[in-house]
Amino acid sequence: MIAAARGWLGTPYHDQASVKGVGCDCLGLARGIWREVVGSETLPVPPYSRDWGEIGTREVLAENAGRMMIRIDPAEAGPGAVVLFRMRAGAIVKHVGILTGEGTFVHSYERLGVIEEPLTIAWRRRIAFAFLFPRQAPGQRKKKT
Repeated sequence: MIAAARGWLGTPYHDQASVKGVGCDCLGLARGIWREVVGSETLPVPPYSRDWGEIGTREVLAENAGRMMIRIDPAEAGPGAVVLFRMRAGAIVKHVGILTGEGTFVHSYERLGVIEEPLTIAWRRRIAFAFLFPRQAPGQRKKKT
């Protein structure tokens, strides 16, 4: 998982894209890693807003992640975990990252692209949900090795 995430480093930021080396946003990064490690995507991704301050009654990103991945307590998330960030108080989660070490994570950030950076206190306090990738996609056969 970590090697796959680091393989995307340097990919430019591009809203709603998921092409390694060409462009992706934070969700596109997670989708690309899913395809590399787990298998083909099984849920369609509808268009979504870039507004980090978006409010709502449903955590759509977290709900869909929970349908495909294994939810864990954010306090127990370690390297390889997918974390969802709430960027503003009262807003729904709108940012995705992959933990790569005890204090680092990979994510795609506007103007910077895919980067690995320290998981500072400012980032850590924004984590609202955490998940683990399954070994294979729900409803799919395991990949042959």
